[in-house]
Amino acid sequence: MDTKVKPIPAGMHSLTPHLICRDANAAMDFYIKAFGATEGGRVRGPDGKLMHGHLRIGDSVLMLVDENPDWGMHSPLSLNGSPVTMYLYVDDVDATIARAVAAGARVTMPAEEMFRGDRYGKLVDPFGHEWSVATHIRDVSPEEIQAAAKTACPGG
Repeated sequence: MDTKVKPIPAGMHSLTPHLICRDANAAMDFYIKAFGATEGGRVRGPDGKLMHGHLRIGDSVLMLVDENPDWGMHSPLSLNGSPVTMYLYVDDVDATIARAVAAGARVTMPAEEMFRGDRYGKLVDPFGHEWSVATHIRDVSPEEIQAAAKTACPGG
């Protein structure tokens, strides 16, 4: 192993989401339009499908690949939903949700102020991935969050 090579490349974090999408090229275009992502590159296979896509949203990287059932890679559209939600912090949650809807997303929960200090809403993108979008609007102590959770979620 080359000791000069960093185990985590510059500009990357320890954990990076890697989404499987039906038509990952179109998904990259959507994330650029909806979330202001910047493109880091696309590697296409001989059939034109995306083998690796690289985007940056804010200070984070998002990787994408086309679904390929032969390799056990299924998108949420093939699975009829996803058990995973991407949580995206932005400067203006309302403007971001509006931009995502204009680009083709569907709101599943309009933005509202939450007891934990975020203005928060949810949407599903055209590729079946669920997104929670938030702007932090006030700092709340762990004790305040715990007390508010009991009121906000009675019995749960």
